[in-house]
Amino acid sequence: MLLAIDIGNTSIQMGLWDGAEWLHIWRIQTDKDQTAADYVARIRQLFQRAAILPAVVRFGVMSSVVPSLTDPFHQAFSELFSLVPLTIRHDMPGIQVNIDQPEQAGADRLVNAAAAHALYGGPAIVIDFGTATNFDVVSPQGAYIGGAIAPGMQMAHDALVQAAARLQPVAIAPPPQVIGRNTVHAMQSGIFWGYLSLIEGLVQRLRAELSVQGIPSPKIIASGGYANVLAQHLPDLIDVTAPNLLLDGLRIIHDRCNPTRSQAKQP
Repeated sequence: MLLAIDIGNTSIQMGLWDGAEWLHIWRIQTDKDQTAADYVARIRQLFQRAAILPAVVRFGVMSSVVPSLTDPFHQAFSELFSLVPLTIRHDMPGIQVNIDQPEQAGADRLVNAAAAHALYGGPAIVIDFGTATNFDVVSPQGAYIGGAIAPGMQMAHDALVQAAARLQPVAIAPPPQVIGRNTVHAMQSGIFWGYLSLIEGLVQRLRAELSVQGIPSPKIIASGGYANVLAQHLPDLIDVTAPNLLLDGLRIIHDRCNPTRSQAKQP
């Protein structure tokens, strides 16, 4: 089996792939202060709860946008599964990048682009709702060609609460109406409906710019934590909702790289 891990700034997503489907998908909170031993214990506990032996994991693939956790997870793979995970880089087989400084592209954005093209074709715009909201643009040929980065919805909420002394945390959800008649509903309106307007506006501008380049009608794909919630309110904009796009991209790149010899467990 293949264990795919995506290390994000807010959460770490893990999936166990049996060659046909994701048997288990786990999400744990990112803690940059935890050691390799801490993450070994957390992963071992997840496997124990699922009644799965670590020995079933024959291959590993990993992406990370948290450099301080990359080595600890390499150590965790070694200790738990006796293997070295394929780690996503901009210059590896299975990834196409066409931007000014390819080495600066986040691994998650490259994985999203590869997954979007493999599963849904190109051109495409992937909207990934995570710590940040990434708009990843994919060429008709499957290359990641850039995009936009906005603060994530939770980040925007937290910044507002922190900066304004009289504002308290609220649930991130649509209020009864756009015109908030109390502070809670006013905040919810600005955060939720304001965010949908941000998405609509950026997609419109990205589409217009692609059209000028002779790339019409990109497919709009929503991924990440808030994908299902927001897609319900953008039925005329979102073509595909794929919450597990990152994990699918990791397994697709792993298969393209065909790391059987270098990544297999040693007897």
